[in-house]
Amino acid sequence: MRHRVERTASLLGHKRDRVVVAAIAGDTVEIAGDADAVHEIGSLTKVFTALALSRLTLDGVVGLDEPLADLLPSAPPRIQLQELATHTSGLPRLPTGMLLSALLNPGQPDPYARCDADFLEAALRRTRLKASRFRYSNFGAGLLGLALSRRTGLGYDDLLRPPGLKSTGLSVTPIQGHNARGKPVPPWHLADLAGAGGLRSTAADLVTFLRAQLAAEDEAIRFTRSVRHDINPYAWAHLGWMGRRLPGGREQLWHNGGTGGFCSFAGLEPARGVAVVALTDTARLMDRPALELLTAMGED
Repeated sequence: MRHRVERTASLLGHKRDRVVVAAIAGDTVEIAGDADAVHEIGSLTKVFTALALSRLTLDGVVGLDEPLADLLPSAPPRIQLQELATHTSGLPRLPTGMLLSALLNPGQPDPYARCDADFLEAALRRTRLKASRFRYSNFGAGLLGLALSRRTGLGYDDLLRPPGLKSTGLSVTPIQGHNARGKPVPPWHLADLAGAGGLRSTAADLVTFLRAQLAAEDEAIRFTRSVRHDINPYAWAHLGWMGRRLPGGREQLWHNGGTGGFCSFAGLEPARGVAVVALTDTARLMDRPALELLTAMGED
C-alpha cells in the first residue's frame, strides 16, 4: 500500500505545488506528504453539513421532509431539507445573481465573500426552481448550513461537532493556495454559504473522519446512507456523499472539492474497509488518480 500511495502522490505532484495523499486499509494508514498542513477542502464540506443534518434529524431538532421555508421564510415552500443534501431541490448551482458575475470575472478573489444571510435570502426570492431532479447546487448546500444554524442558534463550526478533529473549521489558517497556473491566490471565505464549501482541514483530520465513516458506529453516519437518490444506474446521491457502482457491483462513496487555490478528494469503499484522501494547494482536480488508488486498494 505504501508504494501505491507514494506513486499516486508523485503522479499528482506534477504541475501542483504540494500534495498529500493518505490511504486507509483496515487498521493500516499510509500518508505521503504533510499530514498536518491545513488546506481549503471546498465542496468536501458538504459531507460534514449533511452529517450535521443527519444528527439533528435523529435528535428530533429538524425533519428530513421539513420545508426549508420553516427555517428561511423566503424559501419556496416545496423545498425540503433532505433535497438540499441530495441536490434534488431544483435550486441552481450558484445563488441567483452570482452567475453573471462569476462568468465576467472568473479569476476574482474570494467570489463568495458577499454571500451573507441577507444576500442569500434575497437570491432565494428571485429564484425560479427547476424540476426536482439531481442538479448539483452549492446554493442549496449553503442554505442547508444556514438553515441548521438558524434552527439551533449555533455558528457553523459549533454545528458540526466533529469528534476527534483537531484542525478542521472555518477559522483555521490554510497554507498558501495556488491557481491552476501555479500563481499564489488569496484564501476564500464563504460567509453564510459556508456549508457548501467553507471548511479547512488536514489529511490527518480527514483520515480520522474517514475511519469513523468506515467503522459506521455512529448512528448519524449510518443514517446519511439510508437516504438515496438514484441519478442513473451507476451513480446516486446520499446525504452528502456521492455514490458510484463499479463493474462487478462494487460500490464506492466519494466527494471532491475545489476553491481558487486548492483541490480535495475523499473516497471510501465501506464493504472492503478502504478509503483515500488527497489534498493539494493548487486548483487542479485529482479525481481520477485518487479513484484509481481507491479502486486498486479494494482489489487486494
